[in-house]
Amino acid sequence: MAELNQIDLQALTKGDKRTWDAFVLAAAPLINAVVRRTLTSYRVGEDDVMDAAQDVFVRLCAQDFRLLKTYDPARAGLPTWLSVVARSCAIDHMRRRRQATEPIDDVPEAFLGVEDRHVEKLKIPEGLLTARQVLILRYLYDEERDVMEVARLLSVDAQTIRSTHHKALLRLRAHFREEDPGDRG
Repeated sequence: MAELNQIDLQALTKGDKRTWDAFVLAAAPLINAVVRRTLTSYRVGEDDVMDAAQDVFVRLCAQDFRLLKTYDPARAGLPTWLSVVARSCAIDHMRRRRQATEPIDDVPEAFLGVEDRHVEKLKIPEGLLTARQVLILRYLYDEERDVMEVARLLSVDAQTIRSTHHKALLRLRAHFREEDPGDRG
């Protein structure tokens, strides 16, 4: 079994089957452990743990190894980077997992309260946010994407997404605080 740090990443990202097999053998114990630890609080079964671990490998090789190609050895060791990816994938796996539902016909109308739960979408004044801030808010909230996914879509570092998101929220809070007459003492 090869060590993770001995894997030829160039051969791996070019689709070499032997390198991929060696990578899977070397990475599986780490990925399984991280996924299992991440999902402990969700109280899931072994099948969910194995499915989530499989999702990690699928995500690593999807779109011609796009995620794996983002690995930068100058920023972190491969085991550390894989741990972060595995944790993120495990959380995403649980978010996508369908919860048991009850047929709508079996739920009394009084409990539905559809009109009471309707929330109008926030209207952001033109020019308050930059185009990039609006785009990031749309990805994060309207499309419910996670930070890493948005970072990959925009080809920027995840911290850039977090920072832009934070600055947009600060602007929105400041704007709506000024506009709210209830805040004036």
